Amino acid sequence: MQHDEFIGKVQALTRLPDRGSSERATRAVLSTLAERLPSGLTHHVAAQLPPTLAAPMRQAKDSPADGPTTASGERFDLTTFAGRIAGRAETDEDAAVREAAAVLEVLDAALTPELMEKMAAALPKDIGGLLPVGRAAENTD
Repeated sequence: MQHDEFIGKVQALTRLPDRGSSERATRAVLSTLAERLPSGLTHHVAAQLPPTLAAPMRQAKDSPADGPTTASGERFDLTTFAGRIAGRAETDEDAAVREAAAVLEVLDAALTPELMEKMAAALPKDIGGLLPVGRAAENTD
């Protein structure tokens, strides 16, 4: 999936007013997701994205907000996930959760099913609940 298509789908799902807002939301979600996922998985996800969307994931993994991370990724819950996205996207936490769900839905269409399954397995249940229905159901078992 190309950059413009990805951002356009996020904008359609979130109903954000413009592409700039959709871009900011997408980058905020991808950066925060990169901090939460194991390093190797983050690199695999980034490899399947357009370079402009892979960059925030790689940068977040290289310089996380709370210092260096281990190979297993930072441990945090949905509240922290939403708070970080809200701060980066300059929105509130409720909007951040909606935007995260939209970005994860578009990500589901952009990545291979196997990679999405690995990502679902790596996320805690509360964040995994934002994944599209099929993936979220797999994550809650």
